Amino acid sequence: MSETRKTALVVGANGVIGGNLIDHLLTLDDWDIVGLSRRGGASRGRVRYIAVDLLDREATCQALAKLSEVTHIFYAAYQDRPSWAALVPPNLAMLVNVVDAIEPVANGLQHISLMQGYKVYGAHLGPFKTPARESDANHMPPEFNIDQQVFLEQRQIRQTWTWSALRPSVVIGFGLGNPMNLAMVIAIYASMSKELGLPLRFPGKPGAYDSLLEMTDAGLLARATVWAATTPGCANQALNITNGDLFRWSEMWPRIAAYFELDLAPPLPMHLSTIMADKEPLWADMIERHGLADISYSEVSSWPFGDAVFSWNYDFFADGSKARRLGFHEHVDTATMFFSVFDDLRARKIIS
Repeated sequence: MSETRKTALVVGANGVIGGNLIDHLLTLDDWDIVGLSRRGGASRGRVRYIAVDLLDREATCQALAKLSEVTHIFYAAYQDRPSWAALVPPNLAMLVNVVDAIEPVANGLQHISLMQGYKVYGAHLGPFKTPARESDANHMPPEFNIDQQVFLEQRQIRQTWTWSALRPSVVIGFGLGNPMNLAMVIAIYASMSKELGLPLRFPGKPGAYDSLLEMTDAGLLARATVWAATTPGCANQALNITNGDLFRWSEMWPRIAAYFELDLAPPLPMHLSTIMADKEPLWADMIERHGLADISYSEVSSWPFGDAVFSWNYDFFADGSKARRLGFHEHVDTATMFFSVFDDLRARKIIS
């Protein structure tokens, strides 16, 4: 293998973040890719997949034992649990199991990239300091993102590899069967509203319609992730990665309604996990009526995540200037990003 050639181990390869990262890496000629997930995938070209349950330590060691060529670990795996405390053990264990398996066999390991989020800043708990900065103090545990970073910081001491922690806002991109997919939430909710002859209503909590927010395009995040992993100045640092603009749902929601050719009605607080629970027959009818791809309702339903995002009746944004100071200057218009993802969903025949 050439000295300049690199091999990425993408952990969580089938998620919105991992899938878009693989797509980006495939545009770079000097990368080979190994995708890791529970479901695996169809290998193609320079990417091959391995299916493994990362919570099974022995199985993980066996599955990764021959990956001596890995130079970069891109960690974007996630296991959902019903409480903040319950999230810690599995999500920390998966990262530990991957590093324990790869580090002894990959002598050329250069970097471990960790995907985090604004939970580091306590954004999931309620109103937090904005703009959030990478230098902000940690909050009271439990918080698995923080524990994962502490693990890497301690593990990296006296090692030749480095780490980086990427902190995006809500990540928007294509992905099926993902529990955190806001673009899919909006697209399916709007499509069903149209099917039922209803106007589009913002379903969030009072106050959420006017809060100041930001998002992160999955493609931009992929490019930033590779940049941080290969830029010496980013070694052993955390970085906020965002589109670079701010918005309020009060200005974005009418534009989304117009995209779907829907009338707009005043916001009405609705718990999507409840009101969309009985819509599977409607979804099946829409597939048949409009000739859509035969994708199960569970694969396009991320209603709990939609409920979480639409409940943020407080400002939700971070300072992205650190990444710019270090050399990453890309930005994405958030409205254009939404419409691009909706266009993609139409092209894939997931919505009509």
